[in-house]
Amino acid sequence: MSLVLYIAVMAGVTYLIRMLPLTLFQKKIRNRWLRSFLYYVPYACLAAMTFPAILTATESPVSALAALAVAAVVGFAGKGLVTVAACACVTVFVVERLLGL
Repeated sequence: MSLVLYIAVMAGVTYLIRMLPLTLFQKKIRNRWLRSFLYYVPYACLAAMTFPAILTATESPVSALAALAVAAVVGFAGKGLVTVAACACVTVFVVERLLGL
């Protein structure tokens, strides 16, 4: 198969994934359970993509877990994204220096 065919198939699949819910569900969804489920789907997908990347982004899983813990605490404290990211980076640096990696 040629590259153009691969791109056309992927474009079609992407279009269908985005178009089908709009055509199938034209009325407002009234089911509370389904609405709650659909509300949390983007967060679950983001977590499923981000969490493994966090654990493999550093030299050791120990520094990654430490940075994750610090980022969670700072984030739940209401700090901004730049502050959370900076604290996580500093934590990785300090933990890896302490472990001698």
